Amino acid sequence: MATPFTRKIIETIRSIPEGRVTTYGRVAALAGNRRGARQVSRVLHTSSRTENLPWHRVINREGRISLGRMQGYEEQKRLLEAEGVRFDKTDRIDLDRFGWPPTDTMDMGV
Repeated sequence: MATPFTRKIIETIRSIPEGRVTTYGRVAALAGNRRGARQVSRVLHTSSRTENLPWHRVINREGRISLGRMQGYEEQKRLLEAEGVRFDKTDRIDLDRFGWPPTDTMDMGV
């Protein structure tokens, strides 16, 4: 049985629109616990398939894919690029351009 926080994490991840990304920390904050980024990672690891989550839209706070090479990195990058998300020369995603929710929403305490 999922905890209320876990259910909110799942709902938040499902809400990320195609062509946008968000961070583990933003998901946690939107789900009600700003310090729950590791829990978001756990939910993604254990529930992405069973809950049919758009797992590839969650990245780290630096705008980078957290998965290692040959550990899902290539698949995540391919899926994001197919949605129109662009990477710079250092494989970083511009969170101001592709981030969800918009940065100004996060600044308002969301």
